[in-house]
Amino acid sequence: MLLSPQEKNLLNKNFSVSGIDEVGRGPLAGPLFVGIFKIDKNTPIISEVNDSKKVSEKKRNYLYKILTENKNNYATESISALEIDQIGIVPAIKLAMERASSKIDSNITYIDGLFKDEFNIPNYHTVIKGDSLIYSIAAASIIAKVQRDELMSKMALIYPEYGFEKNKGYGTKFHIDALKKYGPCKIHRQSFIKNLLR
Repeated sequence: MLLSPQEKNLLNKNFSVSGIDEVGRGPLAGPLFVGIFKIDKNTPIISEVNDSKKVSEKKRNYLYKILTENKNNYATESISALEIDQIGIVPAIKLAMERASSKIDSNITYIDGLFKDEFNIPNYHTVIKGDSLIYSIAAASIIAKVQRDELMSKMALIYPEYGFEKNKGYGTKFHIDALKKYGPCKIHRQSFIKNLLR
């Protein structure tokens, strides 16, 4: 994936650009993760970067190592299952994006998705399907995806019955069957599973 025309134009004006994306909106268990990735005219552009859902796990892990070499260019933020239950998934996404944005200083920020509410983020633009169109958003999606997947693999060691190492908390048949058999664990989103357990 190459830079979008918008990003090229801004970098040519010596602006810095950040992209923000969220991972883990839909799972029944585990936190929501948000990644932010910043580029400027000196940032190496990696053509294999794409929406994290379109990149294999092996390729994601490889790209993650390259994208995270410069600690000043990225950040992540997570919202726990408990917080999601307390405030709702959309407010949780918004909050995580604002927290992540506060960690990175850039001139313009692109956010993946369509949101009705305003963000407390300076100079931002929302882009539908931004993870397929905006390089910095795609890079952010890879960083968030790898970090969340690693965490869910660790959770699988604590809660082995749910198969988190494979399903990453999403509602696969195995996961739902295990949920009905064993009940929820501490990282399940109660607001997401209540209808499944009736």
